[in-house]
Amino acid sequence: MSEMLKQLEKDVKKNKRLASEQAMELHDLIEDRLPEAYGEIMGIAEATYKACKAWDEANQKLLAAFTETS
Repeated sequence: MSEMLKQLEKDVKKNKRLASEQAMELHDLIEDRLPEAYGEIMGIAEATYKACKAWDEANQKLLAAFTETS
């Protein structure tokens, strides 16, 4: 496997971990701190969206690279 593919796989794993961490923060907000902490919803939701989008973009790059090398 090329170094580029290894790096892309590493990026996907890192971004997936970060997205999961953000999702847990959003879950904790919903389960434990609402309705008192409603002011945090937009910030945490936006951060979660961005983390998930970063994972998706990294994953798409990896899938494209696998397709090109096949």
